[in-house]
This record gives sequence, C-alpha cells and structure tokens, in this order.
Amino acid sequence: MNRVAPIYSAGPAPVPQTRCRVGTSAVALLALLAILVPGCRPGSGLTDSGTEVVPDSTWTLVWSDEFEGSELDPAKWSIQVGDGCDLGICGWGNEELQWYQADNIEVSGGFLTITAREEWVAGHRYTSARIRTKGKGDWTYGRIDVRARLPIGRGLWPAIWMLPTEDRYGGWAASGEIDIMELVGHQPNRVHGTLHYGGPWPNNVFSGAPYTLSRGTFADRFHTFTIEWEEGEIRWYVDGRHYQTQTEWYSTGGPFPAPFDQPFHLLLNVAVGGTWPGSPDTRTTFPQSMVVEYVRVYTREP
Repeated sequence: MNRVAPIYSAGPAPVPQTRCRVGTSAVALLALLAILVPGCRPGSGLTDSGTEVVPDSTWTLVWSDEFEGSELDPAKWSIQVGDGCDLGICGWGNEELQWYQADNIEVSGGFLTITAREEWVAGHRYTSARIRTKGKGDWTYGRIDVRARLPIGRGLWPAIWMLPTEDRYGGWAASGEIDIMELVGHQPNRVHGTLHYGGPWPNNVFSGAPYTLSRGTFADRFHTFTIEWEEGEIRWYVDGRHYQTQTEWYSTGGPFPAPFDQPFHLLLNVAVGGTWPGSPDTRTTFPQSMVVEYVRVYTREP
C-alpha cells in the first residue's frame, strides 16, 4: 500500500513481474497449483483452518501487542491524522477519500478495532484510522504475524504493511515497501502480498501474488497473515500456508539485497476509496472494521 507517491496504480503485479515459487516443504498439491494456476497463485483454492499459527522453535518473540487494556499503547504505536496533505501527498498518494483520526481506534476485550465510517470530517466524507510503529518498533529481518478479521465492501482497503524507517536508498519506492496483506473490498475472498522497489517514483516497480480462499470471505473469521523476511528472501503465508516467495528485487540506490536490508516499521490502516479499490457505492455498508487480535514479531539467528 503506497503512501508516499503522488500517483499509484496499485494492484496485483502483472505476470511478467511476478516471481514466486512454492517452497520445497509444501505438499505436492501446492507444487501442482504453482504450475497450473496462471498468475503465479499457488495459494488459490486453499481454505484456512481457522486455527492459530505458532512458529517453530527457531523463532524468538522480540515484540508483540496483544491489545490488552483499554487504549492503544503509545510506547508501541503512533497515530497518524489527516489526509496526507501535510506531507505533500494529499489522498495519501492514492486519491483516498478518508480522514484519519484517533476516534476511529478502539482497544477493548483483547482486540484492536480500526473502523471506517461514513461521516463528514474536515471536508472528507469518510473517516478511518492509521497507526504505525515507526521509531518504536523497527526491524531488519524477522517474522511478523498479524491475526485479523477484515472489512469488505467496494471501496474498502485494509492493509498490514511495512515502510523503511530511514529511506536509506532514496524516495519511494527506491527504499522499498513490504505489503504483508492488502484486500480490496470488492474481492472479499482474496488478499495480496506485494513488494515495491526499483527507483524513486515514477521509476518504481512492484511484484507479488494473491491468496484466494475457496469458500467464505476474510470477514467471516480471523486469519493469520505472515511474512518471514530473511536476507535475500521474503516468504508470505496465510494461516500458516505458504503461497509465495520473492528473491529478486533491486534498488537504484544500492546493491542487492537493497532496499530490503534496512530497518522497516509496521503500519495498520483501513483506507476508503483510492485508485485500486475505487470508491464505495450504494452496496457498501458502513461502519466497517478491521479487528486485530495480535501483532507478533520474531527474529532468529542466521
């Protein structure tokens, strides 16, 4: 989810840019799907188990938020407010329609809830929320697990993603972006994992693949969205099921494995409208919420 470029034509990467493979530990069915299903979508046709995902013992938990208590932990998260105009990217670089504000965040009963509402604030028809760990949780490599239930409906765009903390290799997307999970609400059974890299906009590129449920939607129950990020390789999972690996990218600002060899921080948000999902229509109902059960970050020795 680009949030730093004036214009963004988002969406799943076209096939020539997509580089993914099924890991050697996957079952034979996954390998077959990787060959037969166009668009590099080895996750298509799989249904989540609904069970909690626990990493193996090689991973050590180094940071987490279980959302206990009654408010967002300010030692872990910062709340971003507005429409991006103060940063020079009105509409957050994507022609989004919402105004972000703290009022759309709730922590209760062990859950974080980010709610998009149809209401006029600061000249915007919709409100929502966006939070980040910048300066409070920044990592180079590791495993990130986020368990969440997602909103659906045309014009809704929930995202779990990462941006570089220092932009060591230049402006977006020369310093990279890691999208752990994005969903466009008119495709409620499909999520996307994407990398953004290359040169500063407009010389940026992206690559990725989707994961599609065979039944139900991502609003029906909680799912665990995971990346395992190691030097020269990033793997994506939904409910513990591996659906893509990327090992090829570049930055005009430095040699491989740049830009994905520097500290990144986490962002959680629900956008409304934008160049990828389009605007809400008469069938879109509000309020709509992304409910997060936990965020957990692990590291392991190389």
